[in-house]
Amino acid sequence: MSPEKVIIAIVDDHPVVIQGLKSMLQNDQFFYIAGTFIDGKGILNFIRSNAVDIILLDITLPDTNGIELCKEIKRKTPHTSVIMISNRSERSIIMQCIQNGASGYLLKNATMNELTASIHGALSGNIVFSEEVKEIISKPSVKELIGFPRLTKREKEILKMVTEGKTSVMIADELFLSPLTIDTHRKNLMHKFGVNNTAELIKIAIQQNMI
Repeated sequence: MSPEKVIIAIVDDHPVVIQGLKSMLQNDQFFYIAGTFIDGKGILNFIRSNAVDIILLDITLPDTNGIELCKEIKRKTPHTSVIMISNRSERSIIMQCIQNGASGYLLKNATMNELTASIHGALSGNIVFSEEVKEIISKPSVKELIGFPRLTKREKEILKMVTEGKTSVMIADELFLSPLTIDTHRKNLMHKFGVNNTAELIKIAIQQNMI
């Protein structure tokens, strides 16, 4: 293997998908497929003793959720770029993956050009998406079109801290409140905006210049 090559690992529980990705990538002189894995345990064991530049990761795996696995991979090897490749096209899932450290999100119908461009983009430190995913995340949802509720001064304060990545415990310490109180405020904020997770809440706050 040439030292200049990009080291890639593929994680998907469908052999046909793995073979398809290998066929697309192995003929490129810049890529080296270091390993393929069908579950989270396999890739976690592999990265303990092997350097990997890019991990192409599915969301649905037999032993774990790929979204949480992405966070675990980034915790263990922060310099490894993770690109999610999935059939799931929900905006909330896409945003949660990015929130958990993914460098990009492609649908499984992405073209060879999209795949290779995404790999190079991720290596350059960019967040990358296939064209279809770009369309999904750029279109406002019904929630975003109907307007947003008024927030109290305290809710605005907590929302700002949430977007800064602070945990409930950190916010509680800073505001001299209990973590339970902060959790209640976070739940109220998600309820007011009609979202299901923190990633969606942060995205809306940023889009609407609310922080």
